[in-house]
Amino acid sequence: MNTKISPKYQMSIIQNINDRLFELYRSYDDVENYIEKWHEIYDSFGDNENFPIVFKDNERKKIDVKKTLHYVDGETLIKMAIDLGIETPDYVPCIPTFKNELKSSYEMASQTFDKAFKNVEEDPSLAIGLANSALESIIKEILKDKRISIQWDKDTLSSLIKSICKAFQLNTDSSCPTEIRTIASSLINCGRAIEDLRSDKTILHGKVDGNYIVTDSIYAYFIINAVTTVGLFLLNYYKTKYPSEANSASPVWDDDNLPF
Repeated sequence: MNTKISPKYQMSIIQNINDRLFELYRSYDDVENYIEKWHEIYDSFGDNENFPIVFKDNERKKIDVKKTLHYVDGETLIKMAIDLGIETPDYVPCIPTFKNELKSSYEMASQTFDKAFKNVEEDPSLAIGLANSALESIIKEILKDKRISIQWDKDTLSSLIKSICKAFQLNTDSSCPTEIRTIASSLINCGRAIEDLRSDKTILHGKVDGNYIVTDSIYAYFIINAVTTVGLFLLNYYKTKYPSEANSASPVWDDDNLPF
């Protein structure tokens, strides 16, 4: 992750972290305990630390959260924000929009994606596996629509993406620009790569000593962003081509309530 975060963005995220901490933990003691878990001392004298903890009083009973956060480096601030469930759109684009879309209609996928997002830093391997599962859930929910007349019985991500591309005719509709059809075809390869990464490079399938496991959060961010981009497109395309039957139904007029 790039630690060179603009001062303007740091000011914003510090305020959000401060507000979120006092929303979750009602006492200064609990807030201090939380921040202490990010605090590292590198020598036995306590002089070498990753950031100082500042207090409002000489008795050191009330932590000054904002002043303390202003001493925290940018990368750690982002990690704190993710841990607290605070959106970081400048670092994981489209996440807020995607999460709102899922919350409205896709509860299982929403819960799975939230877990993936929160584990990006702590457990990149798990985050990748959960992101894969979230995208699978979204596609299955779309394909369950009775208006989509296509047979699908495989549950791997690559096969599901292949099915939904076929259902939407994304890679076969001659009215679409060639470039769009090419990108749609590439989605299948993208799905297969995410699926293979989940199966071969994460802890979700049995592994033995010596197997490569993804441990770098930068790869987890990459997969989370890829899933977000693909998922948002599929959800928006689905809503456009198959509008909610409740919204598309003709209004029923009640003559008794007409104003004339």
